[in-house]
Amino acid sequence: MAMDGYRGFLGLLVAALLVGFLSVLFTLIWVLHYREGLGWDGSGLEFNWHPVLMVTGFVFIQGIAIIVYRLPWTWKCSKLLMKSIHAGLHATATLLAIIAVVAVFDYHSARAIPHMYSLHSWIGLTVVILYVLQLLLGVLIFLLPWAPLSVRAAAMPIHVYSGLLLFGTVIATVLMGVTEKLFFALKNPAYHSFPPEGVFTNTLGLLILVFGALIFWIATRPQWKRPKEAGSILQPNGGAADGMEGPMAVSVSSSADRSDAELNSDAAARKRTFGLDETGQRSTM
Repeated sequence: MAMDGYRGFLGLLVAALLVGFLSVLFTLIWVLHYREGLGWDGSGLEFNWHPVLMVTGFVFIQGIAIIVYRLPWTWKCSKLLMKSIHAGLHATATLLAIIAVVAVFDYHSARAIPHMYSLHSWIGLTVVILYVLQLLLGVLIFLLPWAPLSVRAAAMPIHVYSGLLLFGTVIATVLMGVTEKLFFALKNPAYHSFPPEGVFTNTLGLLILVFGALIFWIATRPQWKRPKEAGSILQPNGGAADGMEGPMAVSVSSSADRSDAELNSDAAARKRTFGLDETGQRSTM
């Protein structure tokens, strides 16, 4: 199916992928060249895993997970497959973020540094916890076949808003963390004297910000939204709920004339996929 403004979409997609890749690359150069590398021994080398994993997982992979529904080459794939890919990418981002948090706590414990004293740490840990909850609830409500249609319809606006809020908060928290690290690490020469590491890492922060802006734009353009499939689940007001995309979907279209059989086709497909019969018992086929 043709996409409106395909060339514009493709240009922004390539730009987002390039900027996201550069963000990860700059983070690796920062810790390997300026911060002495990576390790897992309670030293600063272990702390260096924190920015690498956060930028890779919580920024880059999460951004890709948000726009995966918008790729027109995937529109012929089943919605269930795309939801599985979407959830898998978010699960990967979650795993990397948890390892990054463990690295920081282990580093602080080894150096007898107090835990959770900065605003960056307060917001950061809160985001990780909420992100895990978002993932679990998304799988239970939208991916697995057991949630009633009314629950999915009611949960979708919350899922949309929280996904948008979490991604934006992640970007802000990463920028806070980069600045905080530079203030602590750059003493001679000091951060305010424009040392090469400070300029390089400020550039990294700009790349992360631009990547976030590109992902927001791609994810919120209604003309680039994945077309809904027949039998998509409707909200009470006639808008499509389960037919919407991931956490960044913004617009819905009306289709109030669907039959009850059409409304339940998505749930029936899930049941068949997960091997459940009409009573909810595991099939022996």
